[in-house]
Amino acid sequence: MILSTIEHLPGRQYEILGVVKGCIVNTKHVGKDIGASFKTIVGGELKGYTEMLEEARQAADSRMIQAALNMGADAIIGIRYSTSSIMPGAAEIMVYGTAVRFTE
Repeated sequence: MILSTIEHLPGRQYEILGVVKGCIVNTKHVGKDIGASFKTIVGGELKGYTEMLEEARQAADSRMIQAALNMGADAIIGIRYSTSSIMPGAAEIMVYGTAVRFTE
């Protein structure tokens, strides 16, 4: 599966199958929230939240890729990410793109 943020794959002919997406809402446990609260006093990276967002991104990617595979896609182009805070300590990650099948 080819994944690309560009809108067109140079030198490839393909048919568009449709939009695919993956979405997840992820949270860390209360212990990580308490640790993050203390960290805001002194500053620096909130590693627990960085890990949470990376795990969520990987899960969203996997869901999008599976949706494309179910359509018979060879690639996903024009990939974009969106994130939002759902509640304190919880974030939504959405990834979407256009599933395509090579015709050459």
